Amino acid sequence: MAKMNITLRQLKVFSSVAKHLSFTRAAEELHLTQPAVSMQVKQLEGQLEIPLFEQLGKKIYLTEAGEEVQHYSRAIAQQLDDMATALANLKGLEHGKLRISVATTANYFAPHLLAAFTRRYPGVNVILDVTNRQTLLRQLAENEVDMVIMGTPPAEMELEAGPFMENPLVIIAPPGHPLANQREIPLKQLEQEVFLLREPGSGTRSAMERFFARHGIAITTSMEVSSDEAIKQSVQAGLGLGVMSQDAVEMELTLQRLQILDVAHFPIQRHWFVVHRRGKRLSAIAQAFKSFLLDEAAALLDKPPG
Repeated sequence: MAKMNITLRQLKVFSSVAKHLSFTRAAEELHLTQPAVSMQVKQLEGQLEIPLFEQLGKKIYLTEAGEEVQHYSRAIAQQLDDMATALANLKGLEHGKLRISVATTANYFAPHLLAAFTRRYPGVNVILDVTNRQTLLRQLAENEVDMVIMGTPPAEMELEAGPFMENPLVIIAPPGHPLANQREIPLKQLEQEVFLLREPGSGTRSAMERFFARHGIAITTSMEVSSDEAIKQSVQAGLGLGVMSQDAVEMELTLQRLQILDVAHFPIQRHWFVVHRRGKRLSAIAQAFKSFLLDEAAALLDKPPG
């Protein structure tokens, strides 16, 4: 093969197309025109002298060569990220960028922690994304963030996870619900209730389904709702019960818009974790934020530690 003159720009464009399997979505992500994206990929294929994508019908797929290039482009991006981290460490903790993503439910407390952290390190530029579990895991896999705050991470991914605070899941009901004044409500009695659930793949929903399956409880009547806020509003309206992180309903409990049912074996005890890729070289500021969460977060929020 002749000497290659591959540019980082070409690899960046290729990586975006490979991630989305779409020239249109890559163009939107990179703020380029679709012809410009296509041209960069064609130039890269010309340098490598082999096709990286193939089109079947209206869809495009990575060729075997494309999968190889995707592997190496990720490794190159990781090395560039490590270089930026090393340079940031030379500058110390006074400046730097912190890329954090948090699970939707964690957004009820995460801003308070970030505010306390940035008061300590005012020169830090924090980039915060609030998203669902599936996107968090993709961001970790593709090294788009320094770390994430989420519930229990999957064991099959190569991740480092540290629990920093308890995350109890409780059953919420509207005030005046028939079960509201009962104590030690048997789990079996819940089979008669309508439950409002998040989308499949949600960490809270998965924990709830595992819990009920372990106790032999069949929840057959349910409604799927798109967000925690929608669940809270629907429960308040009397559409059913919800299982949610207690952190997500503290304001509604204080205002007596919702109440927690006293159900046997509840709450489901879980934890909040700070998670990053195994072996990732954290910048000085990212390491400081991780230590801050593990050592101080629970006390700042007056919560039980992890």
